Amino acid sequence: MWYNTKAKELLGIDYPILQGPFGANLSTVELTATVSNLGGLGGYGAYTLSPQEIYEVDKQIKAATDKPYNINLWVSDHDIPDGGLTNEQFEKTKALFKPYYDEVGIPLPEKPAPFQSRFENQLQVILDVKPKVFSFMFGVPSDDVLEQFRRLGIVTVGAATTLDEAIFLESKGVDMIIASGFEAGGHRPSFLTNAEASVTGTFVLLQLIREKIKTPIIAAGGIADGKGVAAALTLGASAAQIGTAFLAVDESNALPIHRKMLFSDAAKYTTLSRAYTGRLGRGITSRIAKDIIGKESNILPFPLQTTFISPLRKAALDQQKWDMILFWGGQISPILKHTKAKELMYSLIEETTAHFNGLKS
Repeated sequence: MWYNTKAKELLGIDYPILQGPFGANLSTVELTATVSNLGGLGGYGAYTLSPQEIYEVDKQIKAATDKPYNINLWVSDHDIPDGGLTNEQFEKTKALFKPYYDEVGIPLPEKPAPFQSRFENQLQVILDVKPKVFSFMFGVPSDDVLEQFRRLGIVTVGAATTLDEAIFLESKGVDMIIASGFEAGGHRPSFLTNAEASVTGTFVLLQLIREKIKTPIIAAGGIADGKGVAAALTLGASAAQIGTAFLAVDESNALPIHRKMLFSDAAKYTTLSRAYTGRLGRGITSRIAKDIIGKESNILPFPLQTTFISPLRKAALDQQKWDMILFWGGQISPILKHTKAKELMYSLIEETTAHFNGLKS
């Protein structure tokens, strides 16, 4: 059967269908557990959580499912230079965004406070709670850390946006590699070169990686139905990871207007932008994202840009100025159909099965 892949064996799941782990408080225990309970692999994005919050979330997931699940962290959780944020840089950012703050009638925020990395402390929690799967983005943990995960039997999954990144991940001995195509919604998790250079589509990237490495591959980006899953498996993927389609269901923590936008005509148009966080990410095209093109040097480094723009985003939401907000989403959004996680999972399984059964008849 189509679902008897290496990923199924490694991850201990029934179907090689993974729910993308969402950061920025968009993940939920309910969604993670629902996908896992239905035979896929639920995922929880925890990079914004404190160590204690990760403990609590893991406890809740374990209470909601006895199936395997994935917790995701960001290896590199900031882009702030060693000297910190200069006043000159902050003034340039203020000048760039002042018209938008004036439009919503709120003052520009103060200079963001220095950011302290939490990754090492977060890692310790993952080692303590021992999820079946630990996935990571924006880099690779140290060899010593990866060895600790191996000793504990935790499956490690790294994200690659280029062939070089996949080769590097394999050299570090990770168990599985995500081939993250540029169609995907959310951040581009590049780590060997700048994200703007990682614009290879999922199925091309998948084939390039498949030719050069032996590590099982998870295809991610531009997959939202069973035909997409079947295409990924046919091209050599061992599993498919689906983000936007799960972000759009009621069980995610996306705002109602965010989910509505993913099903709207606006979802036909997406943009890769640094304007909202300082890192390149794809969402439904916004006025600000279009205006900022070519002015990226005046954007604060991640995550200070997120802090800086947060009051503007809140005011835009309060005033229903939807065109000022970048709602995360991938290029596949226009084909979305399901608003319930259970219906989406059943559909993915049934459509993939029907495709492969049709090939046999």
